[in-house]
Amino acid sequence: MQIVIVVVANRWDAGATAFASRWASHDVRVLTCQDLSTAGWRQTLNAGDARTAVVEGTPIAQERITGVLIRLSCVFQEELSGIVLPDREYVATEMTAFLWFWLSSLNCPVVNRPTSAGLAGPYRQEYWARLAAQAELPVQPVRRRAVLSACVPEEICPAPVTVTVVGQRVLGEIDPILQKHALKLAELAGLELLAVRFSGPEHNARFLSADPFPDLTDDGIATAVLEALELRSER
Repeated sequence: MQIVIVVVANRWDAGATAFASRWASHDVRVLTCQDLSTAGWRQTLNAGDARTAVVEGTPIAQERITGVLIRLSCVFQEELSGIVLPDREYVATEMTAFLWFWLSSLNCPVVNRPTSAGLAGPYRQEYWARLAAQAELPVQPVRRRAVLSACVPEEICPAPVTVTVVGQRVLGEIDPILQKHALKLAELAGLELLAVRFSGPEHNARFLSADPFPDLTDDGIATAVLEALELRSER
């Protein structure tokens, strides 16, 4: 039986497309909101029933899916160009609810499972700052400014550093203490994949931000993510 790894993403996610293209030999495919509007889905509440999903326009038996990577927080109505404008907000909400149900019910490994904060976990920076503070990390305060005249440039750190958590690995050159901080933050959020940004590589650097959608065009990150998906599916 041919196996399939599915990346759930929005239509404009270049990283997801690059990841699937890079690992085409591993049958990695991208599922977008267009697939949710394609006939062929079959989902039931009974565990013994056969289920079918649609990925890249093609219905496939759900048992063929051996791993899923979630790359979106919700379905945005701006993606739904094929839906009449007055209905887009409603349809986007319904699609997001269906994805939450479907992804939460999968038995195969799912990287960044849905939570109450989003399909791939939390995404608002205020949440991450609060979570980092709870984990006793030194935190750079989150500031948002709105002006009516010319744009005001945001404060920029001298040399911020971003590392990526993939399972129990931390990709990036930073102090071991910061590596532990990044792992702890991902664990508290219930995520297996997380980009974490610090004000520098030193042990006393401050937490700046976090992103559950790391750069999949990076060779090292793309390889680590594929290895994590395949390793978990073999267990």
